[in-house]
Amino acid sequence: MRFDRHFSTARGGAYAGVRFRRADSALKTASGEVLHSVEDVEVPAEWSQTAADILVQKYFRRAGVPAATRRVAEKGVPDFLQRSVPDVAALAKLPADKRYGPETSARQVFDRLAGAWGYWGWKAGLFAAPDEAEIFVDEMKAMLARQIGAPNSPQWFNTGLHWAYGVEGESHGHFYVDPATNAVVESYNAYERPQPHACFIQSVEDNLVGDGGIMDLWAREARLFKFGSGAGANFSAIRGAGEALSGGGKSSGLMSFLKVGDAAAGAVKSGGVTRRAAKMVVVDGDHPDIEDFIRWKAVEEEKVAALVAGSRALACHIPKIIAACWSIEGEDRCDPRRNEALKAAVKAAKRDFVAEPSIRRAIELARDGARSAHVDRYDLDWDGEAYRTVSGQNSNNSVRLTDAFFETLERGGDWTLTRRTDGAPAKTIKARKLWDAIAETAWRCADPGLQFHDTTNAWHTCPAGGAIRASNPCSEYLFLDDTACNLASVNLLKFKTAAGFDAAGFEHACRL
Repeated sequence: MRFDRHFSTARGGAYAGVRFRRADSALKTASGEVLHSVEDVEVPAEWSQTAADILVQKYFRRAGVPAATRRVAEKGVPDFLQRSVPDVAALAKLPADKRYGPETSARQVFDRLAGAWGYWGWKAGLFAAPDEAEIFVDEMKAMLARQIGAPNSPQWFNTGLHWAYGVEGESHGHFYVDPATNAVVESYNAYERPQPHACFIQSVEDNLVGDGGIMDLWAREARLFKFGSGAGANFSAIRGAGEALSGGGKSSGLMSFLKVGDAAAGAVKSGGVTRRAAKMVVVDGDHPDIEDFIRWKAVEEEKVAALVAGSRALACHIPKIIAACWSIEGEDRCDPRRNEALKAAVKAAKRDFVAEPSIRRAIELARDGARSAHVDRYDLDWDGEAYRTVSGQNSNNSVRLTDAFFETLERGGDWTLTRRTDGAPAKTIKARKLWDAIAETAWRCADPGLQFHDTTNAWHTCPAGGAIRASNPCSEYLFLDDTACNLASVNLLKFKTAAGFDAAGFEHACRL
């Protein structure tokens, strides 16, 4: 492959004309609480504070970056593409706490990304000569620094850590295609052969602990989430609540397992850093549990509202009940029948639906000598404790509907929900009822979304491989189960000129 320079120069290199500045960065909650802060890092001067915060807080490697490295000579690999490892001798001369640390400059991130891409390309024989590889690497660095283009999150998280710093880690079940043999090989290092793919669509079978089953999916999703990827799956193969089990019992149903997966996704930080996992749950419109699935997120958000309102009621009335217990002296001070102030406080609390056990507990605290009590107050912060206690908040939910459903809806007909075990009817409802439930719930909480099964498959580019049944979390990738995509973005505004549009530059960026 041959490349020309468009964004970089031979003399100035990748960062010709790019100014950098020193900046501080803080990750805060909606209430302003600082979760993580970094001072005096280097970022491109033209980047906004938001862009700098995203890079620093999410994509800077936070640990394990050696203060000194050395190149590892490889036969046939140009010097500028040779990978690096920690320089043990140089590090030994430094204080122990100065030998390894975080990335501190955007240049480090740009260099490791573009350098690793160039190294892989060279090893795969994609470049005609070293100078072509150098142009490619410089052009990619320039695009990153100027915000002309950007890869997906897993690339920022993982790519180049082994190439630039010698970072290693357990493979966690990763595989790759050996370019020399085209054979699928298990990786022995999670960072030499990293997980750079943006989003996966996975399959799940109707079994609990077998390969390809429900619990196996949670393990596979955790592996993807850990390294920053997202995952979607169609869960319609899982039997509904009440369907027969082989051992003679009844299934707890789809929703019980979705709640387990939701909790797991909430616990695994994407890329091991800050944000929650990216997850898509798809269920076919004829699943026996589809009505519960549609209402799932809205019902859970009602629980959040109840927690917030209830905690405020407790915070209001518990101190008043305790104070009323001290409004008189003597043995009767904690008896609502003999203490009028306490009687009024209890009555007011009950009027605001404070539970009887909470009232009794407040009185017992006062009887034991307490003059105050701590009451947790919950809020509507999406990252707050109230939302963490409910399910259904860690995925995008979508209902998959067929043309047959819409035809039934149009004529006002009945829609049959079918059992997963034998395909027999589980329940018949009006198509309008299901449609209204989808519309109302989406209005209340923005989920579920819709996926149009027949329309999607009418545009299928590889129908011989099977039907498209699901998508990635953002739904821009709809393809076969057990596949993945590599996403990247190009900033069209960077190609806007006084004369119109820099088509040549845009074509060059896309080719890179």
